[in-house]
Amino acid sequence: MGSRDTLGQSAAPPLDRLSFHEVDRGRWRDLARLFDAPGGPKYCWCMAWRPLQDRSRPAGSQRRRAALQRRVRAGVPVGILAYIEGEPIAWCSVAPRETFRPLGGPDSPDGSVWSVVCFFVPRRLRRGGLMGRLLRAAIETARRHGATVLEAYPVNPDSPSYRFMGFVPLFRAAGFKPVGRAGSRRQVMRLTLG
Repeated sequence: MGSRDTLGQSAAPPLDRLSFHEVDRGRWRDLARLFDAPGGPKYCWCMAWRPLQDRSRPAGSQRRRAALQRRVRAGVPVGILAYIEGEPIAWCSVAPRETFRPLGGPDSPDGSVWSVVCFFVPRRLRRGGLMGRLLRAAIETARRHGATVLEAYPVNPDSPSYRFMGFVPLFRAAGFKPVGRAGSRRQVMRLTLG
């Protein structure tokens, strides 16, 4: 990934130089480059919680990639990328809740609930505050689209699974409140967007 030259192999990202952009047709190649990089989520293509058209066939990596790309081409929101100096360095999946399979949150009478379901921060850039910045950008993205609630499904920091969904303390610090549980590990938390 080109940002290694700019940021250094183990350098923390200079958070004051971050920019965030929604993934659309023009940014698909950036998303693909980030996901295909060593350590990237090319195995799932952030489709774990999104429905596939034909569930009778195995959902391999190429099929998931094509399904996510179809959504992007159709103008369906899928998430945001964090950039430094034009290089995509991290990802957050934030989109209308109805574009996902059931996640465990309470019913809502309209489509104004958005969900944060995934973060990808390369290992070399972790523990520097980037996930918190991604979450703040996700909140603003949902608000800009008219969402009244942003829902998340984080786990405790010692959870052996679902860590890609974020951790409870991060969401609590951003003002999210617990509203239930989804399974044995995931909490359902909500932020009202006024």
